[in-house]
Amino acid sequence: MGDWINTVTGRIAVEDMGKTLIHEHFLFGYPGFSGDVTLGPFNKEEALEKGIEAANAVQEFGVRTVVDPTPNECGRNPEVLREISEATGLQIVCATGFYYEAEGAPAYFKFRQGLGTAEKDIYDMFMKEINDGIAGTDIRPGIIKLASSKDQITPYEQMFFDVAVKVQKETGIMFLTHTQEGTMGIKQARMLTEAGVDPSDIVIGHMCGNTDIDYHVETLKTGVTIGFDRFGIQGLVGAPMDEERVETLVKLLELGYEKQIMLSHDSINYWMGRDPVMSEQVAELVKNWHPTHLFENIIPMLKEREIADSVIEELFHLRSN
Repeated sequence: MGDWINTVTGRIAVEDMGKTLIHEHFLFGYPGFSGDVTLGPFNKEEALEKGIEAANAVQEFGVRTVVDPTPNECGRNPEVLREISEATGLQIVCATGFYYEAEGAPAYFKFRQGLGTAEKDIYDMFMKEINDGIAGTDIRPGIIKLASSKDQITPYEQMFFDVAVKVQKETGIMFLTHTQEGTMGIKQARMLTEAGVDPSDIVIGHMCGNTDIDYHVETLKTGVTIGFDRFGIQGLVGAPMDEERVETLVKLLELGYEKQIMLSHDSINYWMGRDPVMSEQVAELVKNWHPTHLFENIIPMLKEREIADSVIEELFHLRSN
């Protein structure tokens, strides 16, 4: 990536990002939450309280920056993020982009695709938000969020990838992607780099959903960064257990890939709509799905495997080109 990045409080040098969690959500809602406002109204005060609590908690472990890649249709709220940042001093990067087809809100741009304007409309949306700010604010995204489905990139999703490449070449903004259950990482990486995007501008997300070492190595050979960014999510959305993630991560670190891997949780501090109700069994599986789990539980496991502190520290820093 370049030598600077936009946060919700303004542009900073990449070297000033410091210790970074690459994928956390201060607010998130599955599309459709806006139709459940009678029983799940937005409570800004609660969202701020939970966000400030999370921000303070990660800063206790030396985190200086959190990237919040919430897609536009999933409850993205840059003004709330800015209030959290201003209240705590945590640097927060927000996104522009849409979620993958099955769990996103494809009807809007599919309708516009039928009218023949979707590609231009998406381009204009990206460029307006990157250059001028989001929804009438001066808050600019620091990343474009792209996403693909399990075992495929649908034509709808491909449209966003194609437009985003054009935008990235004009603006230099970085990409952070979603891979469903850790699939399509190699395809995403090759497609973007072969289109001319600098690998240091690409983070392929949720790769820890896959425990195949060869799959990871083939993706890493393209030069991109990958996210082991769902620690704490176990047994849901095809996610492996944390012990399996650690085993895969250790093998990659032993191969020397620490500068191309970043860690996070994909945690959600405030749910748009009603909070999900989980069974006792599911609640037990995800009891550590919170933004300090890495520091409290996973890093000690890496140290037990004799991973050096200097290597662990690399896992929390973005590269610049």
